[in-house]
Amino acid sequence: MTDNSPLGGGTTEPLRLGTRRSKLAMAQSGMVADAVREVTGRAVELVEITTYGDISREHLAQIGGTGVFVAALREALLRGEVDFAVHSLKDLPTAQPEGLVLAAVPEREDPRDALVARDGLAFEQLPSGARVGTGSPRRMAQLNAYARSHGLDIETVAIRGNVDTRINFVRSGELDAVVLAAAGLSRLGRTAEVTDFLSPDTVLPAPGQGALAIECAASSTGLAAALAELDDPHTRAAVTAERALLAALEAGCSAPVGALADFRADGQTVNELRLRGVVGSTDGASLVQLSITGSAPTSHDDAAALGRELASEMLAKGAAGLMGERAL
Repeated sequence: MTDNSPLGGGTTEPLRLGTRRSKLAMAQSGMVADAVREVTGRAVELVEITTYGDISREHLAQIGGTGVFVAALREALLRGEVDFAVHSLKDLPTAQPEGLVLAAVPEREDPRDALVARDGLAFEQLPSGARVGTGSPRRMAQLNAYARSHGLDIETVAIRGNVDTRINFVRSGELDAVVLAAAGLSRLGRTAEVTDFLSPDTVLPAPGQGALAIECAASSTGLAAALAELDDPHTRAAVTAERALLAALEAGCSAPVGALADFRADGQTVNELRLRGVVGSTDGASLVQLSITGSAPTSHDDAAALGRELASEMLAKGAAGLMGERAL
């Protein structure tokens, strides 16, 4: 295979990193750019790209969710306009497109969801009738299910917008609380605004939440090898299991599906991988929630097999009927 890597030939041109324009995407990409500079010794410049998900005001479920934040970045990669791109892994469709390679999944940030509420309230302290904003059917399903089972009276409200927009719904009094990804708030230096971190026992995160994905052209083998130094094996295995579950359910990234894989240790030895999954109706009335534990995977295939096995069990319990239109 011909190596079209921009690392070859002694060039000193900056590496071009494709990124969305949002504050969060720029912060994430800036972190990766610093790491790539250290690994390669090359300058890295950010190339801002607008995606359909950034300009549409429709809710994610209406615009399809799957791939709306990544398609333009991938097209820029395939056209050679950028050398590599950084995505929030939870936004990536599960099918890897021809011509591109997922070169690295760096160490994962906190995968949990976080609550930002008025008056510093925790989730279970929210008053009767509290309005809680989220753009995620997954969060709606689990928040409503938890509220039903614990006697809480909340109303989930569909919202869109960046972190500032969502938090301002609380500041203005329009909503009592909003739920956001803890990792995003951390990367923006805004964890002080969190009033409660939601345990995965309450709300399982989206598959891949808290992780970043670094993609480049498959033909850029030298660059791919350099980027691979940023890969974290435990994170890669965990998100591989989560995304295999999502793929086997034939669900898109806007479907009401939560998943989280974590390694279990016996003393100092990591010997098991536990995968939890949930699918629910957005009103919280129906929920399929299961878990599976397997030996610590020795390959990506092992991790993916665990995800497919749990998906099969969830489908047997009726998960397909709770997801609406499935991604094909």
